Amino acid sequence: MAKLSLFERRRQRVRTALKARGALRPRLSVHRSGRHIYAQVIDDAAGKTLASASTLEKDVRGKTGATAEAAADVGKRVAEKAKKAGVTRVVFDRGGFLFHGRVKALADAAREGGLEF
Repeated sequence: MAKLSLFERRRQRVRTALKARGALRPRLSVHRSGRHIYAQVIDDAAGKTLASASTLEKDVRGKTGATAEAAADVGKRVAEKAKKAGVTRVVFDRGGFLFHGRVKALADAAREGGLEF
């Protein structure tokens, strides 16, 4: 077996802990790239995405997604869409990303938007 990167090891550790804790709730999954940030609310039992938001959406596209302000905007948007889909409680899946900076800004904004995790 090939040696996993630190990112992949952290990602597996986070995912395993989430499955043990919140298997019944949808998962708020975050992906952060150098230029953009993406968030999805995923129902793993049904295998469906219930809500999503990113800095690639048309009405946000002029700004860069590499700032905490843009991440907070994505957090608010995904919380609104999740509430429309009837989801209020989620588990936060940060993937292999550290809970700091843009990831933290997105999580805080999603909490303010009405999501509980």
